[in-house]
Amino acid sequence: MKASTDRSLFGWYREADGKTRRVFWTCGAGWIMDAADAQVFQYLIPLLITSLGITLTEAGSIASASYFAAAIGGWLGGWLCDRFGRARILQITILWFSVFSFLSGFAQTYEQMLLVRVLHGIGFGAEWAVGAVLLGEMINPKHRGKALGAVQAGAPVGSAIAAILAGPVAASFDPDIGWRVAFWVGLAPALLIFFIRRGSDDADVYKQARAKLKAENRTTGLGAIFSPKVLWITALASLLSLGVQGAAYSVANYLTTFMTVERGMTQSVAGYLVLINSLGGILGCLTNSYISDIAGRRKVFRIFGLGFVIMASVYLFGPWGDNLWLLVPIGMVYGFFQFGMYASFGPYFTELFPTEMRGSGQAFAYNSGRAGAALFILAVPLLATLIPLSAAMATLGIVGIACALIPTLLLPETAGRALLSLDDLAGKDAREDLVSGSSGT
Repeated sequence: MKASTDRSLFGWYREADGKTRRVFWTCGAGWIMDAADAQVFQYLIPLLITSLGITLTEAGSIASASYFAAAIGGWLGGWLCDRFGRARILQITILWFSVFSFLSGFAQTYEQMLLVRVLHGIGFGAEWAVGAVLLGEMINPKHRGKALGAVQAGAPVGSAIAAILAGPVAASFDPDIGWRVAFWVGLAPALLIFFIRRGSDDADVYKQARAKLKAENRTTGLGAIFSPKVLWITALASLLSLGVQGAAYSVANYLTTFMTVERGMTQSVAGYLVLINSLGGILGCLTNSYISDIAGRRKVFRIFGLGFVIMASVYLFGPWGDNLWLLVPIGMVYGFFQFGMYASFGPYFTELFPTEMRGSGQAFAYNSGRAGAALFILAVPLLATLIPLSAAMATLGIVGIACALIPTLLLPETAGRALLSLDDLAGKDAREDLVSGSSGT
C-alpha cells in the first residue's frame, strides 16, 4: 500500500493500481445489481398483488423472509470468505443471487415466490459484505471511507434501475408479464464473475493472516464473533445496522404503494419519483464518504440519521399532493439522506473487526440488521391497519433511527485506523479464546 498524497474525493482512485481499480468496479457493479434486484421486488408489490392474487401483508412477508434468509446467507458467506478467500466467495454469491432473481420471474403462486425469494436472499445477503471486505482491505486507511462510499453509491443507482424496471419497463408489457421481465433482467450480474480472479485478488493483509493461522494449525469458527472479546462489537454493530436499515426500509419499501394509494398516482409516475429520489442518493453517498474520512464514522451516522428523519417527515406529510414540481426536489433531498446513511457501513465494519474474522463479523452485523429490519417491513402494513400508511412508515422510521444512534455513542471511532488483527485487538492470551482447532467450531 503506497502512501497517499491526494486527499480529494477520487484521489485514492488516481493512485490505485490496476488490480484495485478492477476490484472496485466489479464490487461496485455487483452492488448496483444486488441493490436493484432487492428493491425491484418492493417496487413491484402493487403489480404482484394483482397478478398473484396476494395481499399487501403477504407481499411484506415475502420481503421479510428474504431478509431473514439474507442474514443467514450473509453470516455463512462471510465465514466462508474468511476460510477460503474473499474473491472466490464473491464469485459464488454473485452467481447465486443472479440465478434466483431470474427464477423469481417464473413464480405462479405466493408459496413459489416465497421459496424463490428466500433462496435468493441467501446469496443477496453475502454479496455486499464479501465485496466490501475484499476492497476495504486494499485501500489506504485515509481513503477507506471514500472508496467504499463510492461503492455504496451504487445502491441508489441500483434503486434507480429497479424503479425503471418496475415502472416504465413493466408498464410496457402486459401486467402479468411486465413484472416477470423485471426479474428476468436480474440474471445479468452473473457476467461479473469473469472479472474476479479468485485468490490472486485477495489483499495481502488477508493472505498474511490466513498464512499465520495455517502455520499454527488454527482457524476461526462460525461462533468466533460471539466470543467475549468481540461480542460487544458484534452486538453494537448489528444494532447500528438494524436501526439504519429498519428506518430506511420502513419508508423506502412502501413509497410506490404510498404514492399510488395516498397520493393517487399511477404506478409509472410513482416509479419515476423513486428514480429521482435515487439520484439524490448518489450525491448523499459520496458526501457521506468524504465527510466520514474527515469527521469520523460515528458523527456522519448521526448527521445523516437525523437528516433522514426530518426529510422523510417533510416528504410524507407535507401538503404536496401530486405536485411534481415540489415532490421532485424534496424527494432528491430525502434520497440524499436515505441512501447516504449507508455509505459508512463498509469502512466502519471493516475497521471494527479483526482480519481473521472480518468477513463473518461484517457480514453478520450488516445482515442481522437487515433481518431485523424485515420486522420493520412487516410491521408497516400491520400498523397501517390502525393509522394511515404514511404515519406507519414515519413512525417506524423514527424508531429505527433511535436504535441507530445508541451504538454511535458506545462504539470506538475508527476513521484513519489501520486494520486490526486478533493480536492487535485482544492480545495473545485472548487470541486463544477467539480461534479454534483446525476442525473449526
